Amino acid sequence: MDLRSGQPFWLLKNGIIATYPALDADLSCAVAVIGGGITGALVTYTLVKEGIDVVVLDKRDIAWGSTSASTAMLQYEIDTELHKLIDIVGVPDAVRSYQVGVEALRALEEVAYEVGLGNEFQKSESIYATRYQRHLRRLQTEYAVRKAHGFDVRYIEQDELKETYGVHAYAAIVSAQAASIDSYALTYALFASSKLYGARIFDRTQVTKIEHTDEGITLHTDRNCTVRAAKVVFATGYESEQYLKQTVAELHSTFALVTEPTAIAQVLKGRYLLWETARPYFYLRTTTDNRLILGGGDESFRNPEKRDRLIGKKSKQLLKLFKEFYPSFPEPEIAYAWAGTFGETKDGLPYIGESPEMANAYFTLGYGGNGITYSMIAAEIIRDLYLGRPNTDAELFRFCR
Repeated sequence: MDLRSGQPFWLLKNGIIATYPALDADLSCAVAVIGGGITGALVTYTLVKEGIDVVVLDKRDIAWGSTSASTAMLQYEIDTELHKLIDIVGVPDAVRSYQVGVEALRALEEVAYEVGLGNEFQKSESIYATRYQRHLRRLQTEYAVRKAHGFDVRYIEQDELKETYGVHAYAAIVSAQAASIDSYALTYALFASSKLYGARIFDRTQVTKIEHTDEGITLHTDRNCTVRAAKVVFATGYESEQYLKQTVAELHSTFALVTEPTAIAQVLKGRYLLWETARPYFYLRTTTDNRLILGGGDESFRNPEKRDRLIGKKSKQLLKLFKEFYPSFPEPEIAYAWAGTFGETKDGLPYIGESPEMANAYFTLGYGGNGITYSMIAAEIIRDLYLGRPNTDAELFRFCR
């Protein structure tokens, strides 16, 4: 499947950080992880730290799928606002779904430092703003619900938003917890550390057949090799749905660009991530080398050719939206632009854990706009499921909910 196209910034910035071999011999292990992106990397790292024998397989080069196209905004907030999520799943589960995101941000920071990438973890605020006066009541409701349940948020109006943050909008919720990172570099750092713990990592190795045995799972590859495992983890994003009858997410195309280094980014200094109440929403972050990353313009289709033809048009739309929020700043120059595909669930929550459709398998599906945060949550849930540890949060993201 064509997960992304164009010129993803992280891949061009970093190149191939490390080289891994293709699998050329039969192996056995406790857990096989299919997928060498950020999700597979976090799952692998979390498992091997517990002394679990892990083999990783990816049909592409490591991190060359959706991870290389990720804009890597790290937020506890999800695409479904808390007050709306309460209507769908109830107060306890909705509030806990947001709280576990806050905890995942702390865990991601700890992991980044453990693997030597702490300097890339940019802590910031998150600004959830509205350009529309008709959205003010909705924004106020969302603020009141978050505040009532103990989230560290402030509600600011037009003048303060402009003076303090340089953002032109009617109002915004400012959350204290957010961050950003180079997800591509983090993936390689996680696998490098996992390798030291004993993980065996293979890319350019495609799984062609999955066989269920009394001992667990046998994976057959395109090079006529097998991997026998007690459990398998599918960490391949929406591509994992080919193994399931249940459709858990709708596919969308999304667009992003990164600018040339600009004085605007130096002014913003990574202080905050910006996103908005409109759907589809525009969002913005800065990089450590003083660039802006702009994204949004989602479309509800996955057709790669149709998606790719829109990159130029969508890039112009993103620059136009940037000017709406920052009319006093000159329009930045585009350095790279790209498109990608992601899956979105009805309630905005992912599906993590075991599916009744396949024994001895764990899935991580339907991340929407919170890929890396949910990847961290998934890694901890899958670790606990494998080890038989209690994890009440697994119920929030279970299949057949």
